[in-house]
Amino acid sequence: MLKHGILGLINYHEMTGYEIMQAFRDSLNYFWKAQTSQIYRELQNLEQKNWVAKTIVPQQGKPDKNIYSITEEGRHELIRWLSDGDPGLVSRNPFLMKVFFMGEQSRAENLRCFRELKACCQLLMEGLDSVPEQIKAYGSRLDCGEKSLYWEMTVEYGRRNMKMLMEWAQDCIAMLEGNHSL
Repeated sequence: MLKHGILGLINYHEMTGYEIMQAFRDSLNYFWKAQTSQIYRELQNLEQKNWVAKTIVPQQGKPDKNIYSITEEGRHELIRWLSDGDPGLVSRNPFLMKVFFMGEQSRAENLRCFRELKACCQLLMEGLDSVPEQIKAYGSRLDCGEKSLYWEMTVEYGRRNMKMLMEWAQDCIAMLEGNHSL
């Protein structure tokens, strides 16, 4: 998945590894975490597959700058991935794995976990408040037309997901406090 995220970003315009990392931090990071080392490692793999091309730009007094652009083969792979029909709904959720086994610890500890989840989701939701502004700025800078509509859809999914998680956490808290059952 990381490779396709990188291909998608580079498809908008050529970028350095640092710019890709920034784009992840400012947009994709809300739903897909990637470390800098993973991004650079994946760029090497994409270059080996001939999905991206690297242009080396010499700089005075600094390391050379590597600028990546998507190749025709890379664009074909991006389109193939987008149209493969797999919605990616298979989930690996570390928190749900923990919830399944929470009976091994105290109710007080579990209440703390659900309260922390709810607070974390609230912070993430608040973080999404500035994203529409970022989408507008980034979209106008790229002159990407309708593509930013899909970025907005992604943000809306994030909002709804955080809202659902907060409601679920609150229901779990209520169950643990003996107030009701699902």
